[in-house]
Amino acid sequence: MGINSPSDIAANLQIGPTDAGMVRIYVEAEGGIELPLDFDPDEAEEIAEELRAAAEVARSMGAGPAGKPKKR
Repeated sequence: MGINSPSDIAANLQIGPTDAGMVRIYVEAEGGIELPLDFDPDEAEEIAEELRAAAEVARSMGAGPAGKPKKR
Protein backbone atom coordinates (compact mmCIF):
# COMPACT_ATOMS: atom_id res chain seq x y z
CA MET A 1 0.00 0.00 0.00
CA GLY A 2 1.29 3.43 -0.88
CA ILE A 3 0.31 7.05 -0.49
CA ASN A 4 -2.18 6.93 -3.38
CA SER A 5 -3.75 3.56 -2.50
CA PRO A 6 -7.27 3.91 -1.08
CA SER A 7 -8.08 2.12 2.17
CA ASP A 8 -11.19 1.34 4.18
CA ILE A 9 -9.27 1.06 7.46
CA ALA A 10 -10.52 3.44 10.13
CA ALA A 11 -8.11 4.80 12.73
CA ASN A 12 -7.91 7.33 15.53
CA LEU A 13 -4.97 9.69 15.78
CA GLN A 14 -3.73 11.47 18.88
CA ILE A 15 -0.74 13.81 19.10
CA GLY A 16 0.80 15.19 22.26
CA PRO A 17 3.83 15.48 24.52
CA THR A 18 5.02 12.61 26.71
CA ASP A 19 6.40 12.76 30.24
CA ALA A 20 9.82 11.97 28.74
CA GLY A 21 9.91 15.19 26.67
CA MET A 22 9.05 13.48 23.39
CA VAL A 23 6.19 14.15 20.99
CA ARG A 24 3.99 11.10 20.49
CA ILE A 25 1.83 10.37 17.50
CA TYR A 26 -0.48 7.59 18.66
CA VAL A 27 -2.46 5.64 16.07
CA GLU A 28 -5.19 3.22 17.09
CA ALA A 29 -6.76 1.23 14.26
CA GLU A 30 -9.41 -1.43 13.84
CA GLY A 31 -8.42 -4.90 14.95
CA GLY A 32 -6.68 -3.77 18.15
CA ILE A 33 -3.71 -2.16 16.41
CA GLU A 34 -1.98 0.43 18.60
CA LEU A 35 1.04 2.27 17.24
CA PRO A 36 2.82 4.79 19.49
CA LEU A 37 5.42 6.77 17.55
CA ASP A 38 7.76 8.95 19.63
CA PHE A 39 9.83 11.79 18.16
CA ASP A 40 12.15 14.30 19.71
CA PRO A 41 10.90 17.90 19.38
CA ASP A 42 13.16 18.67 16.38
CA GLU A 43 11.90 15.62 14.50
CA ALA A 44 8.31 16.58 15.36
CA GLU A 45 8.85 20.04 13.88
CA GLU A 46 10.25 18.47 10.68
CA ILE A 47 7.16 16.26 10.44
CA ALA A 48 4.93 19.31 10.94
CA GLU A 49 6.75 21.11 8.12
CA GLU A 50 6.29 18.08 5.84
CA LEU A 51 2.56 17.98 6.67
CA ARG A 52 2.20 21.69 5.87
CA ALA A 53 4.07 21.26 2.58
CA ALA A 54 1.95 18.25 1.59
CA ALA A 55 -1.24 20.15 2.45
CA GLU A 56 -0.11 23.07 0.30
CA VAL A 57 0.59 20.78 -2.67
CA ALA A 58 -2.73 18.95 -2.23
CA ARG A 59 -4.55 22.28 -2.06
CA SER A 60 -2.87 23.46 -5.26
CA MET A 61 -3.96 20.24 -6.99
CA GLY A 62 -7.57 21.29 -6.41
CA ALA A 63 -8.46 18.51 -3.99
CA GLY A 64 -11.02 19.46 -1.39
CA PRO A 65 -12.24 17.44 1.58
CA ALA A 66 -12.18 13.66 1.06
CA GLY A 67 -10.24 14.11 -2.18
CA LYS A 68 -13.21 15.59 -4.02
CA PRO A 69 -12.33 18.21 -6.64
CA LYS A 70 -13.19 21.77 -5.68
CA LYS A 71 -16.11 23.37 -7.50
CA ARG A 72 -15.17 26.60 -9.20
